[in-house]
Amino acid sequence: MTRQVPINSQFQLELSGNAWINNNNGISRWRAVTGVDLRNRSDIRQANTSPQTTILPALRVPSNCRRDFHLLDFDPDGDEVRCRYVSSSLSECTQCTTPSVLSLSESCILSFSPTSSVNEGPYIVQMVMEDFPRQTISLTQNGGLTVTSAISKIPIQFAVRVDPAVPSCTEGLYLPRFLTPTPANKAQLYTPVNQTLSISVNAEANVSTTLELLFSGPHNMNKSSLGAGRFLLRWTPSQEEDGESHPICFVIQSITNSTTKYQSELRCVIVSVRKMVSQTVLASTFNFHFYFPW
Repeated sequence: MTRQVPINSQFQLELSGNAWINNNNGISRWRAVTGVDLRNRSDIRQANTSPQTTILPALRVPSNCRRDFHLLDFDPDGDEVRCRYVSSSLSECTQCTTPSVLSLSESCILSFSPTSSVNEGPYIVQMVMEDFPRQTISLTQNGGLTVTSAISKIPIQFAVRVDPAVPSCTEGLYLPRFLTPTPANKAQLYTPVNQTLSISVNAEANVSTTLELLFSGPHNMNKSSLGAGRFLLRWTPSQEEDGESHPICFVIQSITNSTTKYQSELRCVIVSVRKMVSQTVLASTFNFHFYFPW
């Protein structure tokens, strides 16, 4: 989508539709609202850059295992990033029922606690990520902006499936466990233009018959399997992507008895593209590459 907007302006972009899968919190229609502010900030002397994140369209967790999804919340301007569910009063959703089995903190941690089997099934998460300046700043044509006011917001929507109970919640048996040298969650990686970045992702799940890597990242990122729970993500940034930051998130999914699937914890990284290591990283928009693993 391309839209011409005046410089030094505030505006919202909205996209809506009705293509959600059947789910337990009764969401069929969706609305995604992005808030943008192009006015110059007094602290960095340029326009604000919204937070950057990505997510797989579908995550899953067994009904008897606790899990915290630490969502990627990278802000190129160094602002504080906060998360919340969508608000009906702000017209950010058409159907706004939050998932009863999940809780979302301001620090962008989505938490699931063990629940009854009657609550198994898919839930739709509709949330917003906002950036707040860490000090009072002024914007062009505006007197001041306090730390309690968000500068911009981005919508994040995905599904979480609560699966039947697993025999053991210990990672490395049924649930995949990441092994070194898999990057830590929220690690920041750097790569030069026109050079291929390789990210090794290793995991184990001793009871499973198959392991697969699911990811969301730049549109031309490729994955390959090296066998025995070892995978490689490869991406070569172009000249046009110099100075950009790209989010990547991934999970390992194990398959047992041909049909039963379990996922690892969610891990995400930020990849900053630079001509030279000494250059300042700038922000950009990004494309996604993902699919539903159900």
